[in-house]
Amino acid sequence: MIRAFCALLAVAILAAAESPVLWYRQPAADWNQALPIGNGRLGGMVFGDTRNERIQFNEDTLWLGSSREMGSYQPFGDLLLTDPGTGAVEGYRRELDLGQGIASIAFTRDGVGYRRECFASAVDQVLVVRLSADRPNAISTRIRLTDTHQATIAAGADYLSATGRLSNGLDYEARVLIQIEGGTLVAGTDALEVQQADAATIILAAGTSFANDVERHWRGDPPNKGVLAQATAAAAKSYADLRKTHVEDHQRLFNRVCLDLGGAPVSPTDERLVAYRAGTADPALEALLFQYGRYLLMGSSRPGDLPATLQGIWNQDLKPAWYCAYTTNINVQMNYWLAEPTALPECHEPLLDWIRTLAAVRKRVDIPKLRTTAGWLIYSTNNAMGGGSTWRVHQPGPAWLSQHLWAHYAFGGDRDYLRNDAYPVLKELSEYWLGHLVPDADGRLISPTGWSPEHGPAGDPHMKTQPGASYDQQIVWELFTNTIAAASELGIDADFRAQVSAARDRLLGPRIGRWGQLQEWREDRDDPQDQHRHTSHLFAVFPGQQITPKKSPEFAQAAAVSLTARGTTGDSSRSWTWPWRGAVWARLREGNKAHDMVRGLLAKNTLHNLFTTYPPFQIDGNFGITAAMTEMLLQSHERQDGAYVLDLLPALPAAWPDGDVAGLRARGGFTVSMTWRGGRLTAAAITSLAGNPVCIKSREHSEVVSIPGGATWHMPSAPDSNHTETP
Repeated sequence: MIRAFCALLAVAILAAAESPVLWYRQPAADWNQALPIGNGRLGGMVFGDTRNERIQFNEDTLWLGSSREMGSYQPFGDLLLTDPGTGAVEGYRRELDLGQGIASIAFTRDGVGYRRECFASAVDQVLVVRLSADRPNAISTRIRLTDTHQATIAAGADYLSATGRLSNGLDYEARVLIQIEGGTLVAGTDALEVQQADAATIILAAGTSFANDVERHWRGDPPNKGVLAQATAAAAKSYADLRKTHVEDHQRLFNRVCLDLGGAPVSPTDERLVAYRAGTADPALEALLFQYGRYLLMGSSRPGDLPATLQGIWNQDLKPAWYCAYTTNINVQMNYWLAEPTALPECHEPLLDWIRTLAAVRKRVDIPKLRTTAGWLIYSTNNAMGGGSTWRVHQPGPAWLSQHLWAHYAFGGDRDYLRNDAYPVLKELSEYWLGHLVPDADGRLISPTGWSPEHGPAGDPHMKTQPGASYDQQIVWELFTNTIAAASELGIDADFRAQVSAARDRLLGPRIGRWGQLQEWREDRDDPQDQHRHTSHLFAVFPGQQITPKKSPEFAQAAAVSLTARGTTGDSSRSWTWPWRGAVWARLREGNKAHDMVRGLLAKNTLHNLFTTYPPFQIDGNFGITAAMTEMLLQSHERQDGAYVLDLLPALPAAWPDGDVAGLRARGGFTVSMTWRGGRLTAAAITSLAGNPVCIKSREHSEVVSIPGGATWHMPSAPDSNHTETP
């Protein structure tokens, strides 16, 4: 009986879970309350007004700028629906079903039940809007297409189009096709009128002349043919088929992971958030936020697309904060911390592709007087074409980004990818740092132009470089460690491996200061009253692996002292500060403190549509908190005698006494599902994809087991009753 239970654990968890839903009793009052849909490239914000619906849309290649000029990510336009109905609205409900990837509104007016469904199909590469009613001839609406950059708007018998060009020469086009069932479709000069139809399906396609290729100077074919082909192909399908293939594709990714922390919520999401801020416990809301991060990454980062920006793909501002771009001293990395451990490796690919593109660009467009050896340098903020803002050269930035290349291999185990894509970048960057580091008076290797983003020492308003700053030292240690591991995995470059290892051993390492803190600087000058938002000197705890409670308990304790001193108010209360600190607390095995960070984000820096806000809205908090919660449930960054260590429930907080999770991924190629009751692990099922040796740890026991590739190891409630099954 126990054996059968464990064999079906992951399936049972997934089957029992209800689709997570955000829902509301009223339309969005502004953009920050609208609900996002996206297919990785094309995104929309759905407002849900019964009479004047607005769907603001974006396309991920609509960028100003170039490889030499920063520019910014641009909004595209709006799809506007005007309903002539004037009766009183009853039973209104607006929702976003994360499990299906569909935003909808439903209401009754004059005895007629109306429903709108909106989704962004990755299969058909279009936005789809469906208008329906429970009585015939009830659908009447005026449809308009507007453009943010004064493009030419045209209307035909069944279509609307917007055609324009940005100031950097980028051509763009949007096209809307309307299909009706019953009724009449009337074309105007800039709008289409649906009159007394049974139902209507609206299809929106959009694209630009952007080509993700530096050799082509970022320009490809005009968008007209491609956009028209996408719209026409989608319009040839029935709405039922469009919806079915979209949901199947969406669930193929989304359903890989399920999290249940208990609770049966019945209130709207905004009301739950208000109650949560007042102190009401709501673990189900926290689980919803976890899955929302996965939903948003799926919606803003699919293979072949550009990476998710500071706002994913959702932006309505012509001059967005921080260019709505890629900031490399924490933000774009945080966007992707969740990709591998929450089973979305495909969604990681746009970042990995962009890193290689960025390297190619920066080698051509060099930062003057700084690149003296192999490698490449970047600015702190960059655009889709590798152009930088010119604010703060970020020398360790490429090394930090390369951590994602290694992680993609560590979780997936694709040796060809490691050999052809990841290792060449790791090696080149290691060569750069081997040539850039210098010895200090004690013979320790230090970065001569160190920095600790975005934090200068007290009294240093210009944030001058600080030799041996912990941030630089820790990132270089991580780079060297990953390079050594990659070369070892491939069995190559033994001499180079030895050179890197020797340099790593000489690096100036972590230091403990006068008040027990982990020093941010080489000198012991940290201010215990400093509550700066960045905790760059804790990189070695997370996302790095240099400091752990097991192998360096004294430094782990010092990191806890530093993190406590930074506080959680004022400058420390930002969209992305809570997740990073939550992940650090999780790595330090402080579950309750990690949960405090989850609670802080929801209570202080989360909007009613669950977007996280700096302010303004920044999506890194949404992505980062999912990663932090994953670290609370499962960690796999350590090795023991060559075996991957899977640490189950390492930082489980008291606020989550009972729960189930299915489908999490671990380094070494493992899928993990767990059940816990009363704060204790009661069952686990671990499937090995690659047959790597593994040490399974929990608070209850620890053991090294051998799981053949494709087999599943089961741990029921009794630790001595373990089983390994092969398919």
